[in-house]
Amino acid sequence: MSETTMDERTSAPDECTLCGLPTGDSPVTDEEVPGGYCCRGCLEIARTLDDVESADPEEVREERDAGGVEDAPEDAEHTYLSVEGMHCATCETFIESAAADAEGVHAAEASYATDMLRVAHDEASDLDSLGRTLDRYGYAVGDPEGGSGDDDRADNQIVRFLLGGGIFGMMVMIWYLLFLYPTYLGYDPLVDLGGFDGLYLFGNVWLMSSIVLFYTGYPILRGAVVSLRAGQPNMDLLVSLAAVSSYLYSSVAVLVGQTHVYFDVSVAIVLVVTLGNYYEDRIKRKAASGLSELTSARVSEATRVTEEGDGRGHESVPVTDLAPGEQVLVRPGERVPVDGEVSEGTAAVDESLVTGESLPETRRPGDPVLGGTVVTDEPLVVEVGEEAESTLDRLVDLLWEIQSSRSGVQRLADKLATLFVPTVLVLAAGATAWRLLGGAPVADALLAGLTVLIVSCPCALGLATPLAVASGIREAADSGVVVASDAVFESAPEADVVVLDKTGTLTDGRMAVQGVVVGDGGGESVGSDGTVDSDEVLSRAAALERYSAHPIADAIVDAAGVEEAGATATASADSTAETATEAEAADTVDRTATATATAETATESAEIALDPESVESHDRGVTGELAGAETAVGHPDLLADRGFSFSADLRQAVEEAREEGHVPVAVGWDGRVRGVVAVGDSPREGWREAVADLAGGTDGGRDVVVLTGDHERAAARFRADPNVSEVFAGVPPEAKATTVERLQSRGTVAMVGDGSNDAPALAVADIGIALGSGTDLAGDAADAVVVDGGLDAVASVFEIASGTNRRIRTNLGWAFLYNAVAVPLAILGLLNPLFAAVAMGTSSLVVVANSARSLR
Repeated sequence: MSETTMDERTSAPDECTLCGLPTGDSPVTDEEVPGGYCCRGCLEIARTLDDVESADPEEVREERDAGGVEDAPEDAEHTYLSVEGMHCATCETFIESAAADAEGVHAAEASYATDMLRVAHDEASDLDSLGRTLDRYGYAVGDPEGGSGDDDRADNQIVRFLLGGGIFGMMVMIWYLLFLYPTYLGYDPLVDLGGFDGLYLFGNVWLMSSIVLFYTGYPILRGAVVSLRAGQPNMDLLVSLAAVSSYLYSSVAVLVGQTHVYFDVSVAIVLVVTLGNYYEDRIKRKAASGLSELTSARVSEATRVTEEGDGRGHESVPVTDLAPGEQVLVRPGERVPVDGEVSEGTAAVDESLVTGESLPETRRPGDPVLGGTVVTDEPLVVEVGEEAESTLDRLVDLLWEIQSSRSGVQRLADKLATLFVPTVLVLAAGATAWRLLGGAPVADALLAGLTVLIVSCPCALGLATPLAVASGIREAADSGVVVASDAVFESAPEADVVVLDKTGTLTDGRMAVQGVVVGDGGGESVGSDGTVDSDEVLSRAAALERYSAHPIADAIVDAAGVEEAGATATASADSTAETATEAEAADTVDRTATATATAETATESAEIALDPESVESHDRGVTGELAGAETAVGHPDLLADRGFSFSADLRQAVEEAREEGHVPVAVGWDGRVRGVVAVGDSPREGWREAVADLAGGTDGGRDVVVLTGDHERAAARFRADPNVSEVFAGVPPEAKATTVERLQSRGTVAMVGDGSNDAPALAVADIGIALGSGTDLAGDAADAVVVDGGLDAVASVFEIASGTNRRIRTNLGWAFLYNAVAVPLAILGLLNPLFAAVAMGTSSLVVVANSARSLR
């Protein structure tokens, strides 16, 4: 626990105390909570979690930014590389050491769990030479965003195992079954083992065993060499010693004319361990993130506004060339290249990818905009901020840092390797020396030591975890859950806190009309029956909303049964021409003309007389002359400012919609508000039952926390649920990750989300679970992805994880029991190498059979 408290923390005036995002000139503050915050969500998190015994988020952030390379200079560059070929914790140590020795490299951190390497280096350093150095030891260094390496690696593994191991290993065993095993059991040989036939037989066995050992077993042998260079003996070293010792003993035995050889032992060891490593690597490849969505959304070029004589021009430049204070033009449909402030124009900006906010925000001159957000309906001119960087880029970098950091999940076999391997080597050497001192022949003494190595070969120990994990993955798949990381089986059963994202997780994430409330009509007849009905209100609203590209407008148009929505109103072309070049204004006019034609066609089909020339777009709605009457659709304040009167029941409907977390859209004509359309995303079916299951758990209660970037009102219904412990609303993405880090002081934290903005929180959580309806990136960052069954299937993740965890412990218990019995027997000389190999194989079969049983 950090000794630093919230009262002692200080923060730069332009940086959020919690998450580090810019706060602007007016940070959110509170007398009871020290520091300044970028939003009220961060403030509420700091207020609520101040009493949590957690590390200071400032220190946590600095440690995460350092990423294990805190000794690097501040101006050092950080590069992320993928490293193919890591398969144990020792590889991490060796690669870090080799990278740190490279010229220009200050420090490095490798992650065996995700095959990632983070390097802090000088700008002029040659990382290609580092790649060549590691390549000599069998590691392939590449671009982590390349995307094709995983498929190539899988193909290579299949070829290595099936061709090198399966085919040639099977041929070795055929020779043994037909010609050698019968003689070992006392039967007469089918061929003369001492003549030419025997030489031919042993030559074939030696050749094919060599292929299995040195081709299929190459990764194991390399791991052994690496462990020696790193000074950390691992299981690869013990496996290699057993396999190579059997191979060398048998090779010498053939040369001196003996017929009892143990090439089969060498082959069996290599194939069993390779199979286990193959299962494990499949899990690792699923866990490694491609960062597909956020990476592809990064903006590489921007349209910079230039001064050309008496007018304006623009030029396309790399985002890295932008300087603070310069202006960039962002057209509808484009992403804002960097954080900044709107200097000209007004538009709805979709911030969902970066903040998770389900509703676009209207941005006007003077309002801040985040890099990576999308301008939806009108062009904006944005002034580049002081840092000239993008929030989206920071989000991507944050996820890379989390994904490349060292994982706490290690196989128990590797954790015990530093003790187990030296112990076995000492026992083997002691058994050999004991026999020699007792007067036994050298060959018998060597066989005793070899038997100890073979019987101690950790095949069962090595298979205990990956086979149980494979069984858990299979059972999870049957339940509609894709497991992407074996971390889920270690962490999920111990989960103390379950954090649920709101939009897209507890809700469906799609904007739709949730209801229409109609007023008394003020005594005026509108419909044929003399009343105003909901269909009339919705139809009139849709007739105008066809001219808007806002998602709320699309929801209203869809609810009215119209297939296409318009784009921008004719009036918007004039304002566009003032901020864009003449060519851009012409393009906008063309788009407006097309939208107008579309709207006219749709209006005719709706049999509502609309004058397209009267349509006018506003910041919060649309107005126009509809059926001979001035009609307005939009925010209630817009209609109030234009003189439309509200009845008491409709004002109450507005408040009720807000309390439900919906957006109220007022619809009025002839000076009166006639109805209110509630628009929002709906809670997922069965969310209450799912939350109750998660809160109750199978082994005790869990805290359920709801985390969202939406407004407080949008999360009100979840705060009222008795199974929800806490709700944090208005939380930016980087604060989500920080919040999860602080909640980890309460115990193991599971995060459930579906959006790209959830990816850092999913990655930093002890266990991340993404819903299949979410984005690719959320799935990449998660440990498990629910693809079928919805939110109610999340509880099955914890059930399956608990069963798998028990199976892993059972397998490991059997593996250690086997070693506790077999090793003493080998030391006492009660086993020979052949029976030792059979015992080793039997223990492995027991593990395989146990793993194949159903978890439920």
